[in-house]
Amino acid sequence: MDKYQIPYTNLCIRKFSERFGLSLSEAFAYLYKFGGMKFLVEFYDIEHTLPIEDTVEELMQTCADAGGHIK
Repeated sequence: MDKYQIPYTNLCIRKFSERFGLSLSEAFAYLYKFGGMKFLVEFYDIEHTLPIEDTVEELMQTCADAGGHIK
């Protein structure tokens, strides 16, 4: 695991929670349940090179595709 992966993942969770008005624990639970956390781990090599807003959008879409309902 890259030494920057954990801080980057934390940033993504924080930005996701801010975007949708969730607590950090609610955001993590949602991302975990609907595959967002798996997405961040699997595609870290690509995602960390993109603007964080793009990653939040992709997390939203990934979770929606898995049955999540936050919009």
